[in-house]
Amino acid sequence: MIAVYSLVFFFLLITSVYSKVTISISPQTLNRSGDIVVIKWSGVESQSDLDWLGIYSPPDSPHDHFIGYKFLSDSPNWKSGSGSISLPLTNLRSNYTFRIFHWTQSEINPKHKDHDHNPLPGTRHLLTESNQLNFRFAVNRPEQIHLSYTDNINEMRVMFVTGDGEEREARYGEVKDKLDNIAVARGVRYEREHMCHAPANSTIGWRDPGWIFDSVMKNLKQGLKYYYQVGSDLKGWSEIHSFVSRNEHSEETLAFMFGDMGCSTPYRTFIRGEEESLSTVKWILRDIEALGNDKPAIVSHIGDISYARGYSWIWDEFFAQIEPIASRVPYHVCIGNHEYDWPMQPWKPDWAAYVYGKDSGGECGVPYSVKFNMPGNSSEATGMVKGPQSRNLYYSYDMGSVHFVYISTETDFLKGGKQYSFLKSDLESVNRSKTPFVVVQGHRPMYTTSRKIRDAAIRQRMIEHLEPLFVKNNVTVALWGHVHRYERFCPISNNTCGERWQGNPVHLVIGMAGKDTQPIWEPRPNHQDVPIFPQPANSMYRGGEFGYTRLVANKERLTLSYVGNHDGEVHDVVEILASGEVISGSDDGKDSNFGSESDFAVLWYIEGASVMVVGVILGYFVGFFSRKKKESGVGSSNGSWIQVKNEET
Repeated sequence: MIAVYSLVFFFLLITSVYSKVTISISPQTLNRSGDIVVIKWSGVESQSDLDWLGIYSPPDSPHDHFIGYKFLSDSPNWKSGSGSISLPLTNLRSNYTFRIFHWTQSEINPKHKDHDHNPLPGTRHLLTESNQLNFRFAVNRPEQIHLSYTDNINEMRVMFVTGDGEEREARYGEVKDKLDNIAVARGVRYEREHMCHAPANSTIGWRDPGWIFDSVMKNLKQGLKYYYQVGSDLKGWSEIHSFVSRNEHSEETLAFMFGDMGCSTPYRTFIRGEEESLSTVKWILRDIEALGNDKPAIVSHIGDISYARGYSWIWDEFFAQIEPIASRVPYHVCIGNHEYDWPMQPWKPDWAAYVYGKDSGGECGVPYSVKFNMPGNSSEATGMVKGPQSRNLYYSYDMGSVHFVYISTETDFLKGGKQYSFLKSDLESVNRSKTPFVVVQGHRPMYTTSRKIRDAAIRQRMIEHLEPLFVKNNVTVALWGHVHRYERFCPISNNTCGERWQGNPVHLVIGMAGKDTQPIWEPRPNHQDVPIFPQPANSMYRGGEFGYTRLVANKERLTLSYVGNHDGEVHDVVEILASGEVISGSDDGKDSNFGSESDFAVLWYIEGASVMVVGVILGYFVGFFSRKKKESGVGSSNGSWIQVKNEET
């Protein structure tokens, strides 16, 4: 009986301490993804620098099923017991609510950790909960709009997400206020039971993904600007967007290329976001704006797309972040380990036992396969009885003077398999008079000076099985991601530099768009703790900062430029001539475009050779020092801890 009275007394005491806490949100209705809500609170007593604000959607989620959180100490005046936090929110097709919890150092559970081994916040002491916040058009409004090419030159695919599966369409035309052409959209979705493992199929990781709609705008005139919007009269329409259609008669090629970007979130969550992805998007948008209204371009994102890793709302955050780009130019992708890999994947030969792990967080390629629809018709069984097939694995298309090829390094690429047969047939059938340059892209690199032991076996098989095809068919450039830095090699085959690209493709690693873990550079033979510097002889440039790659081509030359995120300037450039020469750097200090008389609007400069030398030096020091893992700790003055940046790829 005494124990019962003690519990009652404790409950009343806790209630009296926390009953004064109030929380409010403004506004209570948002219009679209990216709109900002301001959360205010007051009356928090006995403050801890670990007190936190939980973000929940749907509102009835259990306390430990938040989509994200912020420490109250992120507000400058939190020690007064009052404060406010502003958050841009993404439409998840369900309402939000916000909860404040008290949490102290002594309550940290060392077994309850996030992906980076930092402790997840405790939910024992709920102080208050807000009213619900809703999106005005939460279910009806089409969002996450993104374009891609189809197999037909006179078409453009548009995909988008809504909260229900009722009929939608795309309407389009050459005049903004006369969208007379209609293309019906087909809606599909995937379910929790289609996921293959936790967290993707767990109650913590799963959120309803909505309906993914797919529509093809047909009979487009070539090389013209088109306006379009998606939705329906009954449910409402998106804003009007525009794109420039393909032109098979044009020799010009413009592409923005990178891997491993991910996305940023305005809150902490179970996995670390990629803050640098915001800068990558910012600078690419700048370049697209500079193109004007009549230049078609593409984006190529070669694997490790969103880094959702089983937390489904991260896909929503990713598509919201790229929509300003992907609604204007085709956004093409290939599959990476963080989209596909899981322990029971169908193709896993003995030599790959340590290559393919559980990097997808149990997604096993399902969200990637449904949310994108690339040209071609490649697919493989996932091994799940109920799940959809894995798609968007390998395909190709022409743009201007370049034949682009995408391959999967996560599924069977060995001689005798379907993908190998596709690649062989595709490369042998390229019309070199129309597209003198061939660019192959995949996620894991064939060449890299990163010496991650886990990937050694796959590099060996790629050189054994794929490189002979590249060499025999004169692939010009091979682009890879997976390693989170930029590196450019000499024209190379069989680990030997050549003088011309015919028979010696130029390999580049371009996985520097957002993910912040550093590769393990090849060590010096006599100093195993120090990387080779500047770098091995076959590595022409190795950069230590985030960024992306621009590709500009006509029938005479193809130019690849490495743009750094810290300044938006070019830090490395290579020119590849159709005649065979490969020129590192530029003899006039400028990144070449279509020639001195080109009407191309963007002038892309390199600020002299000194910038390139400085870039190499900085790349070395950033690469060396960021190899050292940071130890995590809790309880700094702002209530956060240092995030561990491990060497995973």
